[in-house]
Amino acid sequence: MQTTKVNFNKEDRPEFVEELRKRVNKHFKENNISKYANLKMKVKTTFMIGLYFIPLIVLLSGIVTNVWVMMLTWVLMSFGMSGIGLSVMHDANHGAYSKNKKVNAALGFLANFLGAYHINWKIQHNVLHHSFTNIHEFDDDISKPIMRFTPDQPYKTRYRFQAFYASFFYGLMTIYWMLSKDFEQIFKYEKKNLLHGQGLTKRQAIFQVAFNKIWYTTLTLVLPLILLPFAWWQIVLGFVLMHFLCGLTLAYIFQPAHVLEETNFYKVDETGSVENSWAIHQLHTTSNFANNSTAFSWYVGGLNFQIEHHLFPNICHIHYKSISGIVKNTAHEYGVPYHEHRTFFDALKSHFSLLNSLGTGAYDLKKKPAMA
Repeated sequence: MQTTKVNFNKEDRPEFVEELRKRVNKHFKENNISKYANLKMKVKTTFMIGLYFIPLIVLLSGIVTNVWVMMLTWVLMSFGMSGIGLSVMHDANHGAYSKNKKVNAALGFLANFLGAYHINWKIQHNVLHHSFTNIHEFDDDISKPIMRFTPDQPYKTRYRFQAFYASFFYGLMTIYWMLSKDFEQIFKYEKKNLLHGQGLTKRQAIFQVAFNKIWYTTLTLVLPLILLPFAWWQIVLGFVLMHFLCGLTLAYIFQPAHVLEETNFYKVDETGSVENSWAIHQLHTTSNFANNSTAFSWYVGGLNFQIEHHLFPNICHIHYKSISGIVKNTAHEYGVPYHEHRTFFDALKSHFSLLNSLGTGAYDLKKKPAMA
C-alpha cells in the first residue's frame, strides 16, 4: 500500500475551505497577530519543560531519601512529559511554534524525552494521521492489531473486552515507543519510502533511534538506579509509573478526538478515492470537547480544539479558541458538520461506547453478521 493513493474529492464544495482560510487569515491580519507562539505560549513552554526537568534534576541529585517523595517526583515528571507532548513538541513538530525552523527542530526533539523518536512521530502524526484521518489502512493511529478502532477492520472475538482493557494498553503507549515501536516503524516507513521524505536512510534512522534510546534510558533509568538509595524495583516502579500516567494522558486526549460514535470512518474505493474534499473529510472525522474549560485547554495544548488543529496545523494552538467561532460558523453556513462534546468526560464516554460497540460486534450487526 502506498500513501499517495488516497484521492480526495476536489469538487466537494471547494468554496468552503477557500472562504474559511480567507476568514481565518483576516482574523490574524486585522488583529495584527502572529500565527506562531506568543508570550503566553513561551511562558507555558518554560513551565512544561521545567515540570519535567526540575523533578529529574532533584531526583538525580540524591537529596530525595523518602520512597513516597521519590514516587511523587516520578508523577510530577509524568505531568511534565504529557505537557511537553501536548503543548510544546506537538506544535514544534508541526512547524507551528516559530517561523524559525531551528527553534521548531529543537523543541520538536523533546519527543525523545517521552521515549519516542521525533522523526517517526512526524511521519505517523503529520503525514499519515493528518493526511488520512480515520481512513482504514492509511491512518496509523487507528491501525492497531491489538484493538479494533474502525468498523472496516475485520472483527475478531478477541476484541470483545477491549473497552475494559483499552486503558491498560493506553498506559503502555510510551513504554512501547521506548522499547520497540520506533524500530518497527523504521522498517515499515522505509518500505513506504517515507523515511526518504525526511531525508533519512534506514541505516541512519536505526542509528539515531538506537543512540537516542541509549542516552534516554541512561538519563532516566540507569542513573537513578546508580545514584538513588532505594531498592532497584522501587526505582523501576517509579519509572514505569511515570510512563504509564503519561501514556494514559496522551491517549485520553487524542483518542476522543477521532474514535467516537459520531465521527465517520472511511476506506478508499477501487480507484483510491474517498467521497469528500480533504477539509470536509477532517470535519467528518474529528470532534472537539470541553471548549469552555480554559484550564483544561491550557494543559492539553488546545488539542480539545481538534477540529481547528486539523484544519490549521500550521497555527500555534494558543490561537485555536480565538478562531474556533470562525470555523464553527463557517461550517454551519456551508452545511458541514462540526462535532463537539460539552465536557471531556462526555467525549471519553463516547469513545469507550464506540470501543465496546466495535469490540462486541454490535456495530456490525445492523449491516452484516459479525465475523469470528
